[in-house]
Parts: sequence; C-alpha cells; structure tokens
Amino acid sequence: MFDYSGFFADRLAALHREQRYRRFRPLSRSAGGFPRATWQPSVGAAHDVVVWCSNDYLGMSQNPRVIAAARAAAAQYGTGAGGTRNISGTHAPLVDLEAELAAAQRREAALVFSSGYVANDATLATLGQQLPGCVFLSDRHNHASMIEGMRRSGARIEVFMHNDAVDLERLLGQLDPALPRIVAFESLYSMDGDLAPLPALVATARRHGALVYVDETHAVGAHGPGGAGLVAAAGLSECVDVVQGGLGKAYGAVGGFITGRASLIDFIRSNAAGFIFTTALPPADAAAALASVRELRVDDALRGRLFDRVASVRRGLAALGVEPRESRSQILPLRIGDSGRCEQLAQRLLADFGLYLQPINYPTVPRGTERLRITPTALHDEAMIAELLSALRHYLPATRAVAA
Repeated sequence: MFDYSGFFADRLAALHREQRYRRFRPLSRSAGGFPRATWQPSVGAAHDVVVWCSNDYLGMSQNPRVIAAARAAAAQYGTGAGGTRNISGTHAPLVDLEAELAAAQRREAALVFSSGYVANDATLATLGQQLPGCVFLSDRHNHASMIEGMRRSGARIEVFMHNDAVDLERLLGQLDPALPRIVAFESLYSMDGDLAPLPALVATARRHGALVYVDETHAVGAHGPGGAGLVAAAGLSECVDVVQGGLGKAYGAVGGFITGRASLIDFIRSNAAGFIFTTALPPADAAAALASVRELRVDDALRGRLFDRVASVRRGLAALGVEPRESRSQILPLRIGDSGRCEQLAQRLLADFGLYLQPINYPTVPRGTERLRITPTALHDEAMIAELLSALRHYLPATRAVAA
C-alpha cells in the first residue's frame, strides 16, 4: 500500500533541506497603526515591527472612511453573502461596487470575484474553453493564476519572451488568421516591479486581430488617472478587451474583478464556473472596496505620497549599490540569489531591527533569483526609511545582494 504519510514527510523534509520551507510569521496589524504591527515569535514576548512587504500600497485598509463603510454594511446586512449570487441574490454593495469599477475604468461593465487569482483563473479558463480553437499568447513572466487558467482551458498556449513585442509578433504571424487568439500579460509584474511596454504589445496584438487581456492587479488604485491603472494612463482603454484588477492591493480590501465590454463581461458571468459556483463577496467587504475605489478616484495626493516614499527608498538602495534597476514601480526587489541567505537575512532584520520582510523563494521566483521584496507605502515615513536602509547597510556585505 502507498505510504501517504511517508510521502508527505519526505517532501516537507526536502523543502527544509533546500531552505525554502514557507514559514508564517504571526503578525497583528492594528487599525490606524500600519505599517507598524506586532510580531509574536514562537518563544518570548511580542515585538513591535515595521512591515516592508505589504501590498497595501496606499494604506487604504487603515482609512477611517473605508473602515466605517465596512462596519455600517455589516450592521445593515450581516457578515456573509449567504451563497452564490445566482442562488442567494446580489446585495446592493456588490452591485454598486461593480458600477463604480466600470466607471473608474471607463468601461461598460465590471464583474467582481472572490479574489484576483480567481478572476484570472476563471476568466481565462472560460475564454479558452469557449472560443473554438483558441490560442493563448502568454508572457513568460505571467502570474500563476493566469497560467493556471490558460492551462485548465485546454487551449493551445504559446509563450513569448518577457515584454518582447518582436517575439509576440513572430508567434502571432505563425498562427492561422481564422483562429481566435488572446494575448495575455501583466501591466506591472509583482516580483521584479517592471512595467510592460503596453503600446507595443497592444499594437502588435491588434494588428493580428487578437483579444487583449491585461492583468493590472498591482497597478489599479496606485497608478493612472483616478487609480484606473497603467492601461488608462497609456490611453489604451479602448484597445484592451479585458482589464483584470485586484481589490486586495492598493484598494486595501479583498476580491478581484474584470472590466470590459458589457457583452464580454456578461458572457463570463454566465459561463465561468469560478464565478457561478463561488459564494459572493460579503457585503462588508464589498462596501469597503467601494469606499476605497471612490476615494482613490479623487485622491491623487495619496498616490503622490506613495511615489515620494518609493523614490526615497530607491535612492537609498542606489547608495548601497543595490538599486533594483528593472523596477519602475512601487515594488523594489532586493535580490539575494540564494534561498538560505535570503531566509537568514529576513530573520535577522526581523529579530535584530524589527523590520518585517518576507523571503521570496522558488517556485515563486526562479532558483538563483531569491529575493526580499521591498514595498514602500504611502504610510511609511522618512524615519522608517532611514531605519530600513541602516539595517540593510549592516547586513548586505554578508548576504552578497545583487542589483536586479
């Protein structure tokens, strides 16, 4: 008989040997206190720490009006949605949220999912399954949620070199013009912080009659007019068929969404198993996201403060000789290049300086590119930045960090 317990134990032991076993560090955030939090080590007393790897880029999870909206919705509607939207109905905060997202993106319609991962997976799987003979053209660095959705669809997948419009052109030119094809990529990549060459990729896709799908999970809220994202900032909203976004990053809530033409969005709503068979976003979560989207449509100052902080950290990293040159965003990867050193540096920064940075190891990034992912937020101050840079200066010679 198969030794299930032995199999699991052996695989876990291998993760420990390779020093890429994922450890959850207990952190308690306090409303109004972010980016400060409380870390509870397995032994000893709790410690105050500063979080440097959150996706809550604008601190909207701490915004009093967002918190008040969630509290009011919970008091009015209760804590859960009660089931799927097909069975239990669609509550008002969710309807209003989809209308607000469509308006923010200047699109005809929007559809909200339980997470950004599900939005990508369900939408791409549905399109690949339903479009006859569909071919995906996928950027090599696409997120796992996009890759999984395309894979599950059973459609043919062609992978083009990262951010390479010439390679995309080559692959598209080899396809039968009669076949439906979808060019799928991200506007802002979460591990390197680099940006897609949107005009070149979109123009290439359009020349070949391809549908264009852009993941803007890390861009919406933080980039573009009113937080509409990088597609809108580039003036390409009319040329991109689907913009996917996340509500759990710059918007500080939870969930994911897609926007596009009403017919396409309705098609996904009517066919995507990941939407149809999933319990709807609870009213309090939808209300929080709605309040955040509304506020960020008019608050450019908060985005300006974020990028002031990013520039300050970037200058400090450059002075240390480890500026992440590929990054053009709020994501600043500090490459260590070894899982063991990466884990050790993260632990030392936490234990010695009260700085929380989570090591990023394989398979999230390729072997040899292990890193700490620094994400300044609008709520970090100059004293926090100075503390971070001082701590890194203390440890970097021993870790042999390399500029990205």
